[in-house]
Amino acid sequence: MNSPSASDFKNDLSRRLGFIDAYSLVVGCIIGTGVFLKAAVVSNLVSHPYWVLLTLVVGGCLSLAGALTYAELGILFPKAGGEYAYLREGYGDLTAFLYGWQRFWIGSPGSIAAYAVGAATFASPLFDVSKVGGVSGLAAILIVIFTMINCLKVSFGGHVQSVMTALKLILIVFIAGGIFLFSDSGTFQHLHPETSSAWPGFRLFGAGLLAMLWAFDGWNNMPMVAGEIKDPSRNVPRALAFGVLSVIVVYGLAHLSYFYALPFSEVLTANSKLHPTALPVATKAAETFLGSSGFLILAGAFVLSALGAMNGSVLSSARVPYAMARDGVFFRFLGWLHPRTQTPVAALLVQAVLACLMAFSGTFDQLTDYVVFASWIFYALVAASVFILRRRLPSADRPYKTIGYPIVPAAFVLTATWLLVNTVLTSPRESLTGLAIIAIGAPVFWFVRSRATKHEA
Repeated sequence: MNSPSASDFKNDLSRRLGFIDAYSLVVGCIIGTGVFLKAAVVSNLVSHPYWVLLTLVVGGCLSLAGALTYAELGILFPKAGGEYAYLREGYGDLTAFLYGWQRFWIGSPGSIAAYAVGAATFASPLFDVSKVGGVSGLAAILIVIFTMINCLKVSFGGHVQSVMTALKLILIVFIAGGIFLFSDSGTFQHLHPETSSAWPGFRLFGAGLLAMLWAFDGWNNMPMVAGEIKDPSRNVPRALAFGVLSVIVVYGLAHLSYFYALPFSEVLTANSKLHPTALPVATKAAETFLGSSGFLILAGAFVLSALGAMNGSVLSSARVPYAMARDGVFFRFLGWLHPRTQTPVAALLVQAVLACLMAFSGTFDQLTDYVVFASWIFYALVAASVFILRRRLPSADRPYKTIGYPIVPAAFVLTATWLLVNTVLTSPRESLTGLAIIAIGAPVFWFVRSRATKHEA
């Protein structure tokens, strides 16, 4: 690849993604591995199906409130970078840079690595992954393959996302429907186990909610490609709203089917490190109607779901460092567009390298904890910027305004703030790690800014 020249930066991103592509990005980026794994994690934290389902409802409503708020910003600033652009308009360059900094080093590669590790974990029963370097080695291979796909025209990556999203929705509905109709052990009495249904307390419920929010994470990705969506004033809010609502329904159906099929004690031991032969909760539930012969089918379904989410994350996340580079606050070469495909190839390749490194660095749940906490700091700030921009730009054209304003964005900000404080108390190591990496970005920003000022002088 030739070094980028000044003329390369005259290219603009092309608007080639329609409503179906945007909707598929929302749904596909959300539904990944969490729908199959997090039921057991949350169950061990809150200790009763009622509270697991409540975390799902609260997490879904919180994500919907965020999506409805983001939709207004996505129309007001239909640019590449999504949250980076909103934070820059609302708070200035430093806050936007810190968001992009954590997204570049943690958020994007962490999400991609987590999806890849999840896909590789599900694929491990299908063939001997030791031949490709184990789970981490296979995860790295998957990251490279899907990065190459997204180096092609964005419309191609969007079509791949649409197909994978449709297939994963069909598979999840098939699994849940099969459990309700044909499970040989299914009963709604499983929703009333002998364990205490007492309120677990705000700290444990908050920890469970954070784990459940990983299953919903990704609804914010689609606005990152707003600069490539056709008719953004119409398609951005529709895709966000319908996408998150679709996921809430699908997740509710899936989790109810798990608790219908399995005694709560079996959900608690699913995908547990303490039980070497433990299976993902979705596999255990589906085997009640498919039998052991359905294991391979389910493993394939899990791999497809994780890869669909990873593809969406690869496609959308590279637009953040691209937008920063175009604004002159990050490595300039990351703003290079391939002259033929008009995709940010340099940003995609660097993102892939970081994601591969993270795939070898830690466990699935460690990766998701780092990603979710760091990301929710900025989710809260972005939602709060709606109030700032309403006052600062009162006459701006807003074809869509946040439904339920000011209650919906305020509820989102307050809930997100409580969640962050609770996470610092319950998971201090993960929280402080995320905060430290964000903080490191401040001196880097001032260094870059001072160099740019001297260059202009």
